[in-house]
Amino acid sequence: MMKDKRLVRFQKWIARGSLIAGFCWGIFFSFSYMEESIPDKIWIERGKEESFDFHLPVTGEMEQAGLEVFGNQSPMVEKDKIKLDLNESFSLKSQEQGSYSMTCRLFGLFHIKEVNVEVVEQAQVVPCGIPVGIYVKTDGILIIGTGTVTGSDGMNYEPAENLVKSGDYVKTINDQVIGNKEELIEKINQCQGEPVVLGILREEEYIQIKLQPVQTSQEEYKLGIWVRDDLAGVGTLTFYDEEGKYGALGHPVSDLDTGTKVSMGEGTLYDAEIAGITKGEKGNPGEIAGVITYLDQYRLGTVEENTNVGIYGNLEKTPDKVGQESYYPVGLKQEIEEGEATIISTVSGERKEYSIVVTDLDYNSENKGILFQVTDSELLNLTGGIVQGMSGSPIIQNGKVIGAVTHVFVQDASKGYGIFIENMLEH
Repeated sequence: MMKDKRLVRFQKWIARGSLIAGFCWGIFFSFSYMEESIPDKIWIERGKEESFDFHLPVTGEMEQAGLEVFGNQSPMVEKDKIKLDLNESFSLKSQEQGSYSMTCRLFGLFHIKEVNVEVVEQAQVVPCGIPVGIYVKTDGILIIGTGTVTGSDGMNYEPAENLVKSGDYVKTINDQVIGNKEELIEKINQCQGEPVVLGILREEEYIQIKLQPVQTSQEEYKLGIWVRDDLAGVGTLTFYDEEGKYGALGHPVSDLDTGTKVSMGEGTLYDAEIAGITKGEKGNPGEIAGVITYLDQYRLGTVEENTNVGIYGNLEKTPDKVGQESYYPVGLKQEIEEGEATIISTVSGERKEYSIVVTDLDYNSENKGILFQVTDSELLNLTGGIVQGMSGSPIIQNGKVIGAVTHVFVQDASKGYGIFIENMLEH
């Protein structure tokens, strides 16, 4: 009898614990869902009424000065603060450029997040969608790995193992700045077997590492490191503006061996030609093979920045493949709709638009905010959908540039991700 009572009490305890745990998980997921459903940053064009409709039991509080609020609600104004009900649609408008902060709270009580509201001038760009060649020098000498060297005594050595890492950048040797891998090799040979100190940049931290070179022949010494001081590839030019500034790719240039974003020095943008296409299949995203001609007459401009949302620089001339300049207005996040859109690409050898469908939006993703599926039969027959090398292809909806292609689904080449164009324009 006593055992039965204990069992009943234990079962009640388990049931109550499950209810409490379920309630806590429910609150956690509710907060996470609401945090993801509200953008971290909102752009609105100066002088234009921008509409929002979040349908969340959340209040937003922001400064009154310089902002007008419209919609199906009557916002409360208290001590120069506007309180908005994000469960109902509303519109914001401002006649002046500037930044505002909106504090979002669940039921007006529990803090969820701060949203940055930026009032910007209307932007317009020329969408490109053409292949370009990218050649850049690394800022320092990139270490891509370590290996075994055979000494002049016939023994195998690994002098750099567990000391340097893939992704390190060699900036100096024995406190002397070096500019390329040839200089590095020369300095190592000059050491005549004495230890050398490498100045290494590792994830924004500068460190010094002492290594013992291995003599491999009478006049040759090695550290057992594989290095690179430049790289080249083909990508897609996304847009350029009235000042000739351009953005491309929508994601960073990464080293193929280390998988890390390249710390970039000087770089050059060239015209490029598509030489072949490997069609995307399940498990294989496919790729575009391109040809770059490194001659001055094919030079388009400079490569000056490598960021998480693309590469940037200045055009020195308008690419012939773009044709007659045609500026498109920029479409902001809140203007994008699920449904039909197009991408501009030159995969067929001709610059043209291909049909896609926007299927979902993630307002807070850095470069995967637009989920889409290719529906254009011509593009599907040609490439299978999205292939490597199409990153940067502009996405157009309702006559506006809304983003650029960035990633492809490995298991389904017809599906891909895109970046919001405003994320690229921030840089």
